[in-house]
Amino acid sequence: MAACHEEPKGKMVLQPDKAALLKRLARIEGQVRGIGGMVESDRYCVDILTQVAAVKSALDAVAMQLLENHMKGCVARSLASGDAAEMVSELIDVVKKVR
Repeated sequence: MAACHEEPKGKMVLQPDKAALLKRLARIEGQVRGIGGMVESDRYCVDILTQVAAVKSALDAVAMQLLENHMKGCVARSLASGDAAEMVSELIDVVKKVR
């Protein structure tokens, strides 16, 4: 689980499945490079757009995993400790950014 403790705000202390997240991000990075190669070699626009859509979907999945980890860790602990107002506000802001 993600851990939030007395660290400065904005610093993530622990990310579960960090290796899996990094692997997914590396795959996305490769896809983005591939899209650049497709543009460079004047590939068909629909094929490029299909790859762009795949990258967007993959990034959305990473974002949802991070949000889930945050909610199960930091948010749950803040709510249990009675520090709900600030955490709920932060959560609303992050959901607006991710959607």
